[in-house]
Amino acid sequence: MARNKTKTFWSKPEGKTGLLFLIGLIVGGGILVTKALPWLIAATSNIISLSIMLLVLGALIYMVLDPKTRALVGYMYKSVMRWITGLFIQIDPIGILKSYVDDLRTNLKKMNKQISMLRGQMHQLKEQIINNQKQIKSNLELASQAKNSDKRAMVVLKTRKAGRLKESNLKLEDLYKKMEILYRVLGKMYENSEIMLEDIQDQVMVKEQERKAIHASNSAMKSAMNIITGNKDKRQMFDQALEAIADDVSSKVGEMERFMEMSEGFMNSIDLQNGVFEEEGLKMLEKWEKEGASLILGDEKETLLLQAEDDSNVLDLDAPISAPQKVGRTNQYDNLFD
Repeated sequence: MARNKTKTFWSKPEGKTGLLFLIGLIVGGGILVTKALPWLIAATSNIISLSIMLLVLGALIYMVLDPKTRALVGYMYKSVMRWITGLFIQIDPIGILKSYVDDLRTNLKKMNKQISMLRGQMHQLKEQIINNQKQIKSNLELASQAKNSDKRAMVVLKTRKAGRLKESNLKLEDLYKKMEILYRVLGKMYENSEIMLEDIQDQVMVKEQERKAIHASNSAMKSAMNIITGNKDKRQMFDQALEAIADDVSSKVGEMERFMEMSEGFMNSIDLQNGVFEEEGLKMLEKWEKEGASLILGDEKETLLLQAEDDSNVLDLDAPISAPQKVGRTNQYDNLFD
C-alpha cells in the first residue's frame, strides 16, 4: 500500500530550483534597489514620479495580500520552475515510474541469483551438519568399544573429537537458522517485488494515456483558474497521485537494494569449506531483524522470523518461489486515484 503523503513544492527538485531563483531574485532586487536609491530619493520630489511609485507599491501590496492574485503568481512561478528543472533532470512522474520498472527488473534478476546461491550454500551446510552428526555417532561408538577394551587413551581421543564436532554443529546449526531467515525473507521480498513491478507496469500503461487526456482537456490556463477560484485541479491531483506512487516505489526499491547488499555481505562472510563464518555478517542480519517494519514485507516480516524459529515449520529448499497471482488481486495503487 502506498503512503499517500503529498510532498510540498519546496521538497521537490523543482522546489530546490525555485529556492535558488528566489534567493537570486532577492539578492538581485536588493542590489538594484541599492544602486537606484539616489534616483528614487530624487524622484520623490516630483509629484508625477511619486504618484507612479505609490501606484506600483500599492499594486505590489495588493498582490501580496490578495489570496487569488498570490495563488496565480505562485502557480505561474511553480510552473516556470518545473519547466526549467525538467530541462536537466527527470521530474515527469510517468518517466520516473518507467525508470523504476527498469531498476526493479534488474534487481529481481540479481535477487533471483542471490537466492540460488544461498540455496546452494544451505544445501552444503546441511550436508556438513549431517556428516558431522554421523562422525559424532561413529566416534562415540568407537569410544564405547575402546572403553570395553580398557583403552583409556582411545576413549579420551574419541570422546574429545565427538565433543568438538558437537560444538561445531551447534554453531553451524545456528548459522543455518540465520541463513533460513535470509532465504525466507529474500523469497518473500522477491515475490512482493514481482507484484509491485506488475502493479507499476499496469499503472504506467493505463495512467500514461489518462494523463495525456487530462493534460489535453485541462490546459495550464484552466488549471490556473481552478487554483484562483479554490477548486480542485484534476490535472494537479492526478500528478500528485502519480508522485505518491513514485515516492512509495522509491522507498521500497531503496530498501530492496539495501537488503540485497546486506545479504551479499552476509553470504560472502561464510566459508563453508572450512566451516567458519565472520561474526560481522551475523551482526548485520541480526541488526536487520531488530529494525522496524519493512516497507516491502509489511507485517509479513514478523511472521517470517517466527516461521524460521519454529522447528516444526521445515523449510523446503527445493520448493520454487511463489509466483504472484493476478486473478482476484487488486492493484495496490488504485486507491490513490479514487
